[in-house]
Amino acid sequence: MAEFVSLEVSDGIGTIRLDRPPMNALNRQLQEELRAAARAATVDASIKAVIVYGGEKVFAAGADVKEMKDLGFAEMSDIVGDLQSALGAIAQIPKPTVAALTGYALGGGLEIALAADRRIAGDNVKFGTPEILLGIIPGGGGTQRLARLIGPAKAKDLVFTGRFVEADEAKEIGLVDEVVAPDDVYDAARRWAAQFTGAASRALAAAKAAIDEGLDVDLHTGLRIEAQQFAALFATEDRRIGMESFVANGPGRAEFTGE
Repeated sequence: MAEFVSLEVSDGIGTIRLDRPPMNALNRQLQEELRAAARAATVDASIKAVIVYGGEKVFAAGADVKEMKDLGFAEMSDIVGDLQSALGAIAQIPKPTVAALTGYALGGGLEIALAADRRIAGDNVKFGTPEILLGIIPGGGGTQRLARLIGPAKAKDLVFTGRFVEADEAKEIGLVDEVVAPDDVYDAARRWAAQFTGAASRALAAAKAAIDEGLDVDLHTGLRIEAQQFAALFATEDRRIGMESFVANGPGRAEFTGE
């Protein structure tokens, strides 16, 4: 049974909860439990959307530096791939995902949030990639996902300086999508996730794959990926249900099965 990460399911929404007080420092055990929770959320057909949440006080304030400080080059070379895949595990869930952010989302904590499809933050949250202040750089996907999200110039500013970003600036530069009162963060994430509990799950997965995979290739290849995902949906029951419902009743009334 996991000690620091749980997966709770309610009304079609899975909540992956980080729980390693006081700051949810991301030691290797938590990382592996996060990976396992993401996989469980992927294979559970009752889960239609996923929230990743660190609790009311803090999302995650970064890696467990005490655990890393005595590692050398050879040791880190052996485990950095595990670090990247664990902190990026949320990105591999083929369902809509949202990070509900409270308190601090720093370093590896921000890297977990960057792997989600959407980020909702309390108006008192502080963000940052302070690794440079330790003589290192983000190693859990931060340099790549941050630059793709907010652009290289803004990403370099944050990574080079290690400065903290307040919620209003985070919203302005596109680091977060929605800012709410601190007590409303989880409820706002559930409202967003609830949109998808009755949606066509395979179409959502195809849309996510087409967008995410297309970002890594040229336009011509991206269009091929889109075409393949589009055509494959014509083998699904939800495609039949959706089109027949549209013809009979107009848009937005289909009752999908997820098949």
